[in-house]
Amino acid sequence: MPTRAETAATTRRGLVDAAGALLDLGGPDAVTLREVGARAGVSRSAPYRHFADKQSLLTAVATEAWSAVGDSLQALASDPDTAPVSSLRRALMLLMAVGRSRPHLYRLMFTAPTGDPTAAVRAAGRAQDLFLRLVARVVGDDEAWRYAGLLLTSVHGITGLELSGHLIQDKWPGADELVDLLLTRLPAAPLTSLGSPNRQENSVR
Repeated sequence: MPTRAETAATTRRGLVDAAGALLDLGGPDAVTLREVGARAGVSRSAPYRHFADKQSLLTAVATEAWSAVGDSLQALASDPDTAPVSSLRRALMLLMAVGRSRPHLYRLMFTAPTGDPTAAVRAAGRAQDLFLRLVARVVGDDEAWRYAGLLLTSVHGITGLELSGHLIQDKWPGADELVDLLLTRLPAAPLTSLGSPNRQENSVR
């Protein structure tokens, strides 16, 4: 028999998953505690035992999304066999993939939480730290914060323009091409940052 804590964790998991599914279907307006509870197959009162209100639930959805991004970036940062710039490209494409496949979730991730922001800030901060580490492998520690900021804001802008329909293919380069262009403008990291000459590769694969 599951313990009370295990049952509560399972219920919370189901509520967050249901909220994410409703968010994908209709944006934040589609997420209500009543609809979330119905979709998760729990009683009407169950959502209120786990979340103070809708905004707290949406903050939990954003937190989990940032945690998932962080896990993916951790895997990239821990991969010793992929060229640094290739890992960085995958990281940038990962962010764009969230925007393309789950646009409502992507916008939520970059919206200031109105519920308790502690967990969301921690999860986003971890993802940003890992992204900074990936950039440092390419450009070196001293310049990593500058280029990480440039890359993050640029890709966020590219994704936003693509989602809004303003990145018109016959007028502007495609999103993927713009990412590759950004990467070709990065300087190579000094040897002291990479540890060995064969890690200096700075071509986009």
